[in-house]
Amino acid sequence: MEKTIHRKQFKGVVVRSAVHKTAVVLVERYVKHPRYKKYMRVSKKYKTHDPENTLKVGDKVLIEECRPISKDKHFKIASAQ
Repeated sequence: MEKTIHRKQFKGVVVRSAVHKTAVVLVERYVKHPRYKKYMRVSKKYKTHDPENTLKVGDKVLIEECRPISKDKHFKIASAQ
């Protein structure tokens, strides 16, 4: 019997790539407010592992959860679109 690992995946935009082997990706999602039932746009920034330093600001990417690489980095680039 094989174990299937389900990792979190998000689509986002690179907003910073100045740090060596790291890119900061902004992920936006829509959340419904519990009381007012209005949809709000919520965003969060994730530090992701970019070993070749190929990403530039403005690139659209798919990031995937992985083992902790540093204190804040626990995502890697799955694909650049």
